[in-house]
Amino acid sequence: MDWKAISDRILDGGQITEAEALAVLESSDDELLEVLQAAYRLRKKYFGKTVALHLLQNVKSGKCPEDCSFCSQSTRAMNDVERYDMQTVETIVAGAQAAADRNAKRYCMVSSTRSPNPNELDVICEATIQIKEKYPDLEICSSLGLLDENKALKLKEAGVDRFNHNLETSKNFFPEVVTTHDFEERVNTARVAKKMGLDLCCGGLYGMGESLQDRVDLAFALADLDVDSVPVNFLDPRPGTPFYGKPNPLKPNDALRALCMMRLVIPAAEVRMAGGRETTLRDLQPLALYPANSIFTAGYLTTGGQEYEEDKQMIEDAGFEIEIQGAKGAAEPALA
Repeated sequence: MDWKAISDRILDGGQITEAEALAVLESSDDELLEVLQAAYRLRKKYFGKTVALHLLQNVKSGKCPEDCSFCSQSTRAMNDVERYDMQTVETIVAGAQAAADRNAKRYCMVSSTRSPNPNELDVICEATIQIKEKYPDLEICSSLGLLDENKALKLKEAGVDRFNHNLETSKNFFPEVVTTHDFEERVNTARVAKKMGLDLCCGGLYGMGESLQDRVDLAFALADLDVDSVPVNFLDPRPGTPFYGKPNPLKPNDALRALCMMRLVIPAAEVRMAGGRETTLRDLQPLALYPANSIFTAGYLTTGGQEYEEDKQMIEDAGFEIEIQGAKGAAEPALA
């Protein structure tokens, strides 16, 4: 496969085919550097050498009625994950300080729920208003489950910049992961967020036993939604969940191929190496910055992760730089 020719075509406004995207995932280790270079050419066009940092705040932990098999916050999960109701406005606003201190571009407020009730929505909106007053350059992302247009509009009017709602996997594999809601409900929420003027953060989770074709199908489903940001998570099985003990078939090079495939399918979107990056990519994390231009720093919702100083060193050592708050990225002219 001529990977440079594929990236040339995409740089000229063309698209990768599903067959070519599958070939990325099937490519040999001998081709990996060429695949990374093809993805990097697109990443460099749209984002230069910047890396956007995101910081998560778990604003409501556990007690979720949904049965997502990977999630430690489901009521079906048998574990000692901390469980609490929606945090106060003051606590959520205070959490934004940690994001500001770490040069994060976005502060992501995540709630474990099927859909926010009116009181929870009020808390998120009031916290957003106060955070925007205190940190005007800090972008706000919320992840609150299923949305209707009225709820999405209220978030938008409060100043929320972006809404996260992952598809998680392909339509075909989705019933193997979740049974309490269906794939189309997730797609509908993603469409509602876009319709009401919110940036759409929408990605998935690889390594759950899905096929390579499922991984490709997810990428093209995301492209059809015109997503602005794609978090690519890798399964890190959590104790007490149905997937605990499930072997993760992803090797570090497979994770790199998955990130490259996502970049080639959705070249202008922010691609994030997200949950599970430390355990799946291990020492190859710096190479993931070639297709990906964004990371979560300082941990996740119920698990720890690489701390800010270590991430900052990794980014700098790889020749990249942290994106400044308020900046929109360092796009460069198309490469020849």
